[in-house]
Amino acid sequence: MTVISGLGRFFGGEPPSPVPPPRPRLGGASWPAAVYAIGDVHGCLAQLRLLHEKIFADARGIDGNKLIVCLGDYVDRGPDASGVLDYLGKDLPQDFRRICLAGNHEVMMLDFLENPVLESSWLQFGGLETLASYGIDGDQLAGTFPRERLALLNSHIPREHVAWMRALPAALTLPGVCFVHAGLRPGIALTEQHEDDLLWIRHEFFDAEDDVDTFVVHGHTPAARPVVTHKRICVDTAAFATGTLTAVRLRPDAEPEFIEATAGEIVT
Repeated sequence: MTVISGLGRFFGGEPPSPVPPPRPRLGGASWPAAVYAIGDVHGCLAQLRLLHEKIFADARGIDGNKLIVCLGDYVDRGPDASGVLDYLGKDLPQDFRRICLAGNHEVMMLDFLENPVLESSWLQFGGLETLASYGIDGDQLAGTFPRERLALLNSHIPREHVAWMRALPAALTLPGVCFVHAGLRPGIALTEQHEDDLLWIRHEFFDAEDDVDTFVVHGHTPAARPVVTHKRICVDTAAFATGTLTAVRLRPDAEPEFIEATAGEIVT
């Protein structure tokens, strides 16, 4: 993989930059034997574990290196955002590699951690569930002064999780396909896409998807089932609400295949 745009460095002890550096946009010149793209996890650790088990089982009949691409939104809304970030940092079988892309919920969480104001919209869009997964009660947070609030967050949320979210790339391209959290703005080259669009776009992408010059695999816009058109696949099946986390298996010489992990399959 080659980095299309670089990631600025973060130096310990210095105050955060008011404008975050651009996220990397990764590109590969050739395909692995298979790519498994996983939709929005949103704190659903049990489904994420089960989906990985199913992917590993599916891949046993595929020779060569395999790639898992996670399409962003690991935190918020579901019950165990902290556990999801821990899990995504673990090693994979030898013939697998994993690339995790940034989602808009990671960006919202990072913004809150830098400026934890109680009016933050992040708290209403799943942030309270994420804080609870780190042992921080929303009422406890609301009763603190700003300096105490920062100290509480820093004492409960591992620096490794914050650094991991800051370093997430914004997109991955393979020949003929772009993997991204939200989508692309039609009529604009990937290298010229605004990062906000990669993380947030919806209707402008859907309404003119024929003007996008590559096939796109994305999440961000939830539906009960995966959405497939001639220009895109969306695998956000709203795991936090439906109980179903979905992945799509892509190979250059085969039709897409979907793999699901549902709450009803999980043995507690």
